[in-house]
Amino acid sequence: MTFRWLTVFLDFPAAGFGPGIAFWRAATGYGLSPFRGPGGEFATLLPPSGDAYLRVQRVLAGDGGYHLDLHVDTAGWALQALDEAAGLALALGATVRHREAGEVIVADSPGGFTFCLVRWEGERAVPAPQAVDGRGVSRVDTLCLDIPPELFASESAFWAALTGQAPQAAPVPGFAYLTGPAGTGMPVRLLLQRREEAAPGQRVRGHIDLGCTDRDAAVAWHVDHGARVTGMFEYWTVLTDPAGHEYCLVGRPPWK
Repeated sequence: MTFRWLTVFLDFPAAGFGPGIAFWRAATGYGLSPFRGPGGEFATLLPPSGDAYLRVQRVLAGDGGYHLDLHVDTAGWALQALDEAAGLALALGATVRHREAGEVIVADSPGGFTFCLVRWEGERAVPAPQAVDGRGVSRVDTLCLDIPPELFASESAFWAALTGQAPQAAPVPGFAYLTGPAGTGMPVRLLLQRREEAAPGQRVRGHIDLGCTDRDAAVAWHVDHGARVTGMFEYWTVLTDPAGHEYCLVGRPPWK
């Protein structure tokens, strides 16, 4: 069982669906596929080159957020391969929430972060970074899992075992990347963050990071287009998009 691609879903409540899509289309420079699903609740952000790895969804309840699709190399045996991947996830402590035979399996990690197991459709070309207002380039290149401190060890072990990637300490204390052969050629990498504190029963949540070669220019552009700065640190700036999604602009070349 092999994961060949990762897709990040931006999940918007109904009121934020339109503004959220408009903002991220502008921020990425990507096009938009036709809407699909029974209520037109899904769409894909289409990069000018390379294969798609960002999608949007309108959710019926809650404030939305992010979730992850892991694309399984089914080799023509979709049902068997997805069941095998689900079996591994269950053995590692995940909870399966929904199944559509041969199409998608929806699950939660032990810490409560939602992910889906889906079929790989041959995606392999990572999109190139795009210019930000003519100054520097950026790309959504990381999904960061924000983990309550008491869950950090177990949640890190889960994602490492599920993806076959080894945790590697990041330069900033409290962070670790998942790296290794299974991550080669992926459009996003997984970053694990140990939160300093969390409310009792707090689930693991996530946010996206954009690598930026000119962080100041990127921050100014995002603010001009409706984002709000909520935190400034040495290497990154925390913002909230018009739909209320938190994300970070990180001062480094986008990951390839």
